[in-house]
Amino acid sequence: MAEVITAMDIDDDNNPSPKPNNNNKGKNVVAAAAPSHGKATPWVEKYRPQSLADVAAHRDIVDTIDRLTSENRLPHLLLYGPPGTGKTSTILAVARKLYGAQYHNMILELNASDDRGIDVVRQQIQDFASTQSFSFGGDSAKSSVKLVLLDEADAMTKDAQFALRRVIEKYTRNTRFSLICNHVNKIIPALQSRCTRFRFAPLEEFHVSERLKHVIETEGLDVSESGLAAVVRLSNGDMRKALNILQSTHMASQQQITEEAVYLCTGNPLPKDIEQISYWLLNESFAESFKRISDMKTTKGLALIDIVREVTMFVFKIKMPPDVRVQLINDLADIEYRLTFGCNDRLQLGSLVASFTTARSALVSAAK
Repeated sequence: MAEVITAMDIDDDNNPSPKPNNNNKGKNVVAAAAPSHGKATPWVEKYRPQSLADVAAHRDIVDTIDRLTSENRLPHLLLYGPPGTGKTSTILAVARKLYGAQYHNMILELNASDDRGIDVVRQQIQDFASTQSFSFGGDSAKSSVKLVLLDEADAMTKDAQFALRRVIEKYTRNTRFSLICNHVNKIIPALQSRCTRFRFAPLEEFHVSERLKHVIETEGLDVSESGLAAVVRLSNGDMRKALNILQSTHMASQQQITEEAVYLCTGNPLPKDIEQISYWLLNESFAESFKRISDMKTTKGLALIDIVREVTMFVFKIKMPPDVRVQLINDLADIEYRLTFGCNDRLQLGSLVASFTTARSALVSAAK
């Protein structure tokens, strides 16, 4: 019987069909293709700063890193702070300044979607850091130093962080490490001591507003002053969140972006709704306040945790004795904490109304 030879048994040099490489899971060297800036591109990426001069705020930190980069004295970096404050944009701008056209070959980027176990450190990071880069022409000393960018490093396991400590020490000569995280307390002290730390605070309203005005002008949007103020207020110093709110509201309304349109798109309670809720809490009976707030939640689709946060800000604005304010704020903080763990909304709404009923009684007693 003749032996049957299938296509799988033959290596066809003229028509190769390479198999996908699945060994690079977690190894995201930045792609060489330039990002598309079409209509479908998220504005977060479309308007990401391309140079250190474009970074919206934190000029003291940016100028320091810029000077260290220019003097070829860039240390290992630990950039930490709330989301959307420019940490990743800053280090990517540093990489572009360092490597220019070789940028895509000289940086290894790992983010939260990748594996963060000890195997990633021992294999992918160590393999990248251990290879020596050569530069022909230009400032070879500066451009031959590669960069490992570990975004959201606080998601790494403790074992991986301990392994990374040794890798950083071993390959300092030809590799710089940049760790980016939101919670610096989740980074082991041994790693913190090996890096120069910079804290990125939430952006000031002025910087967020100026950047949004640039986007509005570039995109040709019709945004009212109250609409812009609403976007800035809801972003809470998070530039990424501000751009996402602006883009989503624009796509939803297709007309002038007003304050009401912004709040309706994001699902946040309107300021007038918070004033109405606060009036009920301070003046109506327990049963009446509970019923009216519950009805408004259902009618407008509001989340209780958003109501609690906005009412808390309202409490800071009204006049009341310090001891009453302290107790009320403490009660509101407890309610928010319980809501984050998924406690029953009706029970927590009852607790909210009860807290204000107690505060109201204290206010009456203080007035006598």
